[in-house]
Amino acid sequence: MNMKKNRTKTNSAKYVDGFVLVVPKKKVAAYRKMAQEGSRIWKKYGALEYKECVGDDLSPNMGGMPALTFPKMIKLKKGETVWFSFVTYKSRAHRDQVNKKVMAEMDKKYKDAPPMPFDMKRMAYGGFKVIVD
Repeated sequence: MNMKKNRTKTNSAKYVDGFVLVVPKKKVAAYRKMAQEGSRIWKKYGALEYKECVGDDLSPNMGGMPALTFPKMIKLKKGETVWFSFVTYKSRAHRDQVNKKVMAEMDKKYKDAPPMPFDMKRMAYGGFKVIVD
């Protein structure tokens, strides 16, 4: 009997850009439209995944573990929502290549773009090396 190792293909992303931002509830539709366009562009240039996630359970019970919630961290106000977004890449170098192309397209396409539908001053962003996948 020939036994082959059963290997399942997994997402081999090694680098992630992560974002936490605040979107006024009245601007969610505009943000969603912008995010859908962003997804299309990032994937066009090679991003492995592009996810936009709106807050749902923002004060979870962590079994008594002291944790700072997203609403407290970003000083969420009435009429606002929290979004967690991420884009995955093969590596940091791949991220840099993809983002360079994305920014070039956006600079051309959106020279006179309307203001962002979220508060840029309250956005957190960073690149993260994947340690456990």
